[in-house]
Amino acid sequence: MVKHLWNKYKAIIAYLFWGVVTTIVNLVVFQILSPGLHWGVILSTVLAWVAAVLVAYFTNKVWVFGSHYTTVMDTLVEMLRFFFYRGVTLIIDIVITYVGIKMLKFDSPLQQFIVKFIDNVIVVIANYIFSKWLIFRNNRGIER
Repeated sequence: MVKHLWNKYKAIIAYLFWGVVTTIVNLVVFQILSPGLHWGVILSTVLAWVAAVLVAYFTNKVWVFGSHYTTVMDTLVEMLRFFFYRGVTLIIDIVITYVGIKMLKFDSPLQQFIVKFIDNVIVVIANYIFSKWLIFRNNRGIER
């Protein structure tokens, strides 16, 4: 029973685990740069995104979706798709961050953290949908 459930949901469990790791990377980098070093909110968001996407690509490729591309061209196309769709969610990330922190004035360190946490939950869900159905769809034997 447990083995059956594990096999059925292992991609989702792995995605959630690595999504938490990626979210932690995003939040830590953002907190260091924006409230910590007083860098701009948007620049801090973009740099936190870059760090998180690098972690996400390799963990998603290997441990979540089991991508088996071995040629340079196939891997490059996959990576470009991954970064493109992560770019789409970066726009979502920037909009939520800007609205929450700049427009709604949630600008104390705790309020910024809460805005970024909520933002990351939305982004992780969107990223899973993009990854499962648009990025890692043609190169593995994982059930849909």
